[in-house]
Amino acid sequence: MQALVVDDSAAVRGLLSEHLRQLGFEVEQAATGFEALAKVQTLQELAVVLLDWTMPGMDGLEVLRRVRADGRYAAVPVVMVTTEGELPFVDDAFNAGASEYLMKPFDAQTLLEKLLLLGVDPEMRRAA
Repeated sequence: MQALVVDDSAAVRGLLSEHLRQLGFEVEQAATGFEALAKVQTLQELAVVLLDWTMPGMDGLEVLRRVRADGRYAAVPVVMVTTEGELPFVDDAFNAGASEYLMKPFDAQTLLEKLLLLGVDPEMRRAA
């Protein structure tokens, strides 16, 4: 079961990746939107994408739109991970195809709760 963590901050990528590994995911990372789009196309069992909003070059919202425009990834849950908590940002994310929204700062329990809301249950997938 694979997860893709996309964030321009190495610290945030590392933290999210560690939480996901503890849940049993194989984790790939991308530091830019362009890297993220390339990685999405190479991962065969992508269970979830955790996507930062604010990145240089191509922001997370544009990455999300491009991922959703490709029908092969329509069912892949995408969680926007951001400090932007105002309602217009949340609306923009969901209108672009976000599956869930995770506010920074976050903890491992909050991340797990978001995954479970999306039906991404690491325990069930490990048992399968």
